[in-house]
Amino acid sequence: MSKPLAKLDWTTREDGNTTACITLDHPEKLNVFGAEMISTVTGFVREAATHDTIRVLTLTSSTTRAFSGGANIKEFAKLNPDGAERFIRSLHELCAAVRACPVPVIAAIHGYCLGGALELAASCDLRVASEDAQFGMPEVRVGLPSVIEARLLPLLIGWGKTAELLYTGDLIDAEEALRCGLVERVVEGSEIEDAVEQWIRPIVASGPQAIRTQKMLMRRWQETSIETGIEESIQVFRRSYETDEPAVYTKPFLEKKREK
Repeated sequence: MSKPLAKLDWTTREDGNTTACITLDHPEKLNVFGAEMISTVTGFVREAATHDTIRVLTLTSSTTRAFSGGANIKEFAKLNPDGAERFIRSLHELCAAVRACPVPVIAAIHGYCLGGALELAASCDLRVASEDAQFGMPEVRVGLPSVIEARLLPLLIGWGKTAELLYTGDLIDAEEALRCGLVERVVEGSEIEDAVEQWIRPIVASGPQAIRTQKMLMRRWQETSIETGIEESIQVFRRSYETDEPAVYTKPFLEKKREK
């Protein structure tokens, strides 16, 4: 029986909250996305999304050499038009599952993050990279356009920087990725888990329904006009008071104020 290409681990924290981590685990092939890897990771994301108690999902790699080298070129070379559509749809379904996950998804990126892997990272809510990380969209260099979740890149880095990455296929380092907004933080490789924890800690300390609602709103804001987004936000704010979270989570602040 072959070794699984990825694994899903669950953590119950001291505060009782649950987080999950999906680790890409095919280091000898730089975690490239073939059909089996895509299917495995998509299944894990969907599994994590069904758990009511999960607060954060992290995507990472078992090797510091690469988050993922992107799509498997050997599989690409064998595709016909129908097979190409099936493959790219499956990769889109993975990215869509990450975007649809009801809790924040964090990408912890070591080494290479190329092509489909960068599209997966762009589908996450937050991205932290090690200092040696490298990013690129090299599809045109093998005769293919960048598609599916490459559409998210202009929302992160603007149209000009997106055009530079997609037209040239050139790689950029972690510092440039930070400057252009492709990642939110860059740290030494040994500190990447601590950086993820610095995001997880305040997320799990916040109202779980508020966090899930905030993620839903963030996705809606990407898809709607400003006016529609604002109006929908008002209705969501109103519905928040149909839960006990505002009362529960404002109480410590009010009690602290009385003590002063």
